[in-house]
Amino acid sequence: MSYHQTSSGGPGHEVCQYEGSRMWFRGTRRVLDQPYAACVGGDETFGRFVDRPFPAILEVGLEMRVLNFGCLFSGVEALYQDKALRELLRGADLCVLQAPGLLGQSNHFYRVHRRRNDRVLAPTEDLIGLYPEIDFTEVHFVRHLMTCLNKIRDARFEVVLDELRRNWIRKIGEFLQGLETPVILLRLQVLQGELGEHPSDLAYVGVTDQMIAAVSTLCADTVDVKTQVCGRSDEIEDMLFGTLQQPMAEHMIGPAAHRAIAAKLMGPIRNLH
Repeated sequence: MSYHQTSSGGPGHEVCQYEGSRMWFRGTRRVLDQPYAACVGGDETFGRFVDRPFPAILEVGLEMRVLNFGCLFSGVEALYQDKALRELLRGADLCVLQAPGLLGQSNHFYRVHRRRNDRVLAPTEDLIGLYPEIDFTEVHFVRHLMTCLNKIRDARFEVVLDELRRNWIRKIGEFLQGLETPVILLRLQVLQGELGEHPSDLAYVGVTDQMIAAVSTLCADTVDVKTQVCGRSDEIEDMLFGTLQQPMAEHMIGPAAHRAIAAKLMGPIRNLH
């Protein structure tokens, strides 16, 4: 196991900001007056607890500048709200977009933080009215919220899921329509269990094939990758984490997964570049 003094992203992981954006991206700030490709997404694109995330591997393998706009804890809402990020992506020759998860978005039932999309700011009156028996006072994260709703598991849960799915399609569709840059949509399915193992209760609360199909017409290509968290793939020895961060690191993808993602993206990127 690798124990290091570390920030929330991992040891030695520099972060930077670009003018107009309050999001923190992986790596040192790069100049924008030369051609570049862009990778944008959440924890996996950022490469939490790994030395070389897939954007860095792509840069070497493709011999082109690849900027990592991965941001920890970001999701639909960060993409949708950050105008400066959209300008950064418009300036790229091409963009790899990691399809964000379903939960990190403000909607009719709850509001999330604009950048930390894993955090619930407040339930709406619609959600309180739909679930009057639940006390939402101590619910601060989207996954905790969905776990609470899932415990009851009646028809109301599908009402919430339907809202999230429709809202995801609308926001991601508008985001893609606002870009003039060719986009490769990376659907990264990170499995918590063994490959082929029966999914957990909340595993189905995710991005569906129908959702991907609804926005794929706005993309130049779609790449689908299934992988495991490093706690299941025996890569924990290759991860970089602090003394108290092993439980978090076990739920992230490891270096081999990043290499596999880069390998899957090489061909589609070469076809566009």
